[in-house]
Amino acid sequence: MAPRGVWCVLLTCLFCTSSADKDFFTSIGQMTDLLYTEKDLVTSLKDYIRAEESKLEQVKKWAQKLDVLSATATQDPEGFLGHPVNAFKLMKRLNTEWGELESLVLKDMSDGFISNLTIQRQYFPNDDDQTGAAKALMRLQDTYRLDTQTISTGELPGTNTDVTMSPMTVEDCFELGKIAYSDADYYHTELWMEQALKQLDGGEESTVDMVTILDYLSYSIYQQGELERALDYTKRLLKLDSAHQRANGNLKYFEYQLAKQKKVEAEEGLKEKEKREREKREASEKKGRPADYLPERRKYEQLCRGEGIKMTPRRQSRMFCRYFDNNRHPLYVLGPVKQEDEWDRPRIIRYHDVLSNSEIEKVKELAKPRLRRATISNPITGVLETAHYRISKSAWLTAYEDPVVDKINQRIEDITGLNVKTAEELQVANYGVGGQYEPHFDFGRKDEPDAFKELGTGNRIATWLIYMSDVPSGGATVFTDVGAAVWPKKGSAVFWYNLFASGEGDYSTRHAACPVLVGNKWVSNKWIHERGQEFRRRCTLDESD
Repeated sequence: MAPRGVWCVLLTCLFCTSSADKDFFTSIGQMTDLLYTEKDLVTSLKDYIRAEESKLEQVKKWAQKLDVLSATATQDPEGFLGHPVNAFKLMKRLNTEWGELESLVLKDMSDGFISNLTIQRQYFPNDDDQTGAAKALMRLQDTYRLDTQTISTGELPGTNTDVTMSPMTVEDCFELGKIAYSDADYYHTELWMEQALKQLDGGEESTVDMVTILDYLSYSIYQQGELERALDYTKRLLKLDSAHQRANGNLKYFEYQLAKQKKVEAEEGLKEKEKREREKREASEKKGRPADYLPERRKYEQLCRGEGIKMTPRRQSRMFCRYFDNNRHPLYVLGPVKQEDEWDRPRIIRYHDVLSNSEIEKVKELAKPRLRRATISNPITGVLETAHYRISKSAWLTAYEDPVVDKINQRIEDITGLNVKTAEELQVANYGVGGQYEPHFDFGRKDEPDAFKELGTGNRIATWLIYMSDVPSGGATVFTDVGAAVWPKKGSAVFWYNLFASGEGDYSTRHAACPVLVGNKWVSNKWIHERGQEFRRRCTLDESD
């Protein structure tokens, strides 16, 4: 909900960005450029291979020629050297030609490739990008209840069968497990180490050895309180490497703890045993993802999966589709817009076909070079900062930059009837791997009195959100307080008021952008402010108005 003003055009291409502003994983749109970078590097690598093959072919021909010559010459060395031409050529070969061969062998054919790689490397994703993409996979796994096998094979819901997908290797699964382990997330460590082990057991070749996987696996299971399973995996590890120091130590410790546990159980009475069994069951039920900071996580993820609240038939009967001319606005009398009720309380309206494909492409073209990691306004300090719960990149477009932007702004004003001159600039966002924006409010709450003070235009009265792409799977906009879910449809826009007519915030508008499971999600939005709406949306103390 960060307010922004005018941004200057600082970039014209992805590779003009500074290495400090990478965060490639937060924008699929910018990640596409990395594919072309890799394609260029592959071409350069193939040129290097051809150069090396050409060099080796020359050396091979030289070796074959001398092999035949030396075999003949050594049969009768004196007779061979008795011929003066042979003697001369021997002197010449050893004095000159072997030196030339040495120079050829020592010639480094990799200069061009290494030079290109060095130039491009500064724009490569870094460790943070790799970690971010890995955590995105785990987020998708949790949100959409996917098992590791489904993710590893790439058979995700909504996947285009025409798109080539490379299955995850043992190394890939192991890397995900390691990243989870580094965060003390033993739940995901166990899942991905088990998948790596499963693929190894299935005969897949790997540079990661089974001992290492079992080491991580047994410890992550132990950390979740399952001593017997941890012991089983430790024993399996020691069958492969009986001298493994840590595993031998763990074996003794696990056996000691289990013996101690059984002794306590044997001395317990019936009531204590029942209590212990109950505690075990409760612990087993609670086993899973780490504790969460988001109280509505479960509801949020249910809505993302399409498991939202269903309206009663009576409420549903009041939802309509209609042609809308905004009180006979001159532009829409003959060509009204298609309006659809998405939800009643709060009222969420979708307008269909408000942007053409050409307008969408133009907006994306203007935005892409300047996409930056999306920020949030810190509620305490007011400082703009990135957040792990907002995975996208955004750019801000002003009306004077291009006629298309000006036309979009005017269209928003004509349809909503609200003054957009005091609104924030058009924000364009592109979501990354598992891109999301967790539940939040667009308006400033009472505990954020200075949220938009520098703009001097009051609070955010309304939100206009344009979907600029279809999303094959995931990516819904969900309203967690009321259970509404709005799914992306290219060219359409949804609109809702963040404030009641009294000026008080409507807390039922708390919403989120669900993780994108498959596809590339582009949106643009306009945050409309209170100033300028005095005679367009008159104030009333009745919040139900």
